Amino acid sequence: MTFAWHYPAPDGARLAYKIDLMASTAVLHEAPTITPQAGVRTFRLGSLTLHSRYFLSPLAGYTNFPFRVAVRELGGLALATTELVSTKALLLGSAKTSEFIETCPADAPLAVQIYGADAGEMREAAQWLENYGAAAIDINMGCPVAKVVKNGGGSAMMCNVAGTTQLVRTIVEGVRIPVTVKMRLGWDDANHTSPQLARAFEQVGVAAVTIHGRTREQGFSGAVNIAGIRAVVEAVERMPIIGNGDVRSIADAERMFQETGCAGIGIGRGALLNPWIFAQLCSWEQSGHLGSIPGYDRRIDFMSRHYHLLVEQRGERHASLTFRKCGGWYSRVLRPGKEIHRQMMMLERVADFEEIVATLRSKGPPPHWKAGEMPEIAVPKGPISHW
Repeated sequence: MTFAWHYPAPDGARLAYKIDLMASTAVLHEAPTITPQAGVRTFRLGSLTLHSRYFLSPLAGYTNFPFRVAVRELGGLALATTELVSTKALLLGSAKTSEFIETCPADAPLAVQIYGADAGEMREAAQWLENYGAAAIDINMGCPVAKVVKNGGGSAMMCNVAGTTQLVRTIVEGVRIPVTVKMRLGWDDANHTSPQLARAFEQVGVAAVTIHGRTREQGFSGAVNIAGIRAVVEAVERMPIIGNGDVRSIADAERMFQETGCAGIGIGRGALLNPWIFAQLCSWEQSGHLGSIPGYDRRIDFMSRHYHLLVEQRGERHASLTFRKCGGWYSRVLRPGKEIHRQMMMLERVADFEEIVATLRSKGPPPHWKAGEMPEIAVPKGPISHW
């Protein structure tokens, strides 16, 4: 069995690199089929019918192709979205941007998140992505970092309701696939433009809006504003609103649904700590129970799967460098001790990784480790801080 891993070429052609997965050390499995049953709700996204209402939210540097595939194999995920892609870089054929949108059949359905400030350029990029095979286009209006907003992209788009609505209309009218928007409550607490924007986006044909319940000024700090998300839900007539922010458990999801009235939930940081959360949410809808709670060995299994998929995609050296960023999240859950954490942060070779895994398995969980217990999440303190 083979899958094609697609890369965009500078001239717009689709290049397929096929990998014999039967001979691979990290086998890509076919995406699991989630059959809606009693209690499990589907989600209508324009022309797409998704088999759950739970979405993997994009996080730059983390929710890349290997991570998405590894999470999908656990079940329950409706739709995943790439990390944000510069439309200018995409149209110029940037090699790094090509990696952001790399995918395969096991990574479907996939939305590509784009950012920019030029309507014509964004429309052209959306059309290119439609031809490339994206299931949906997501417009980023939530990124708070300076390098994005200084050119009018990301959260800066929320400061010009009329101009941004026209830009979104241009993209919606330029493609046949669903167009969605991810945004924050507003630039700051004095400027919550999200209800007004959501209402306008519905009128120009946007399929759904994901609302992160923080302002640009907050970055990722502070608590999510549930009332702010509800205001967006109440501002539209039929367009589904996806609530996003601080969902790390079934209780958090239940609160998001009950107190906002949202139609679906997007999860980012919570999925880094617990990639089983999508399957658990579907189990909760169907039976009222979490289902399987992964123990220590299954946590190690997932970490290993993630790393080997990175190796498949990028090779030993680049995969190891990329994994260092994720290693901190695995350390927060597995609590392996300072020495193994240091080794994760200095990872360079597959052999080193396998040694770490062997050590973790032989030592077993640390004292007082409990399956399902989630640590606190360290986040940037403001809009221009780094993870």
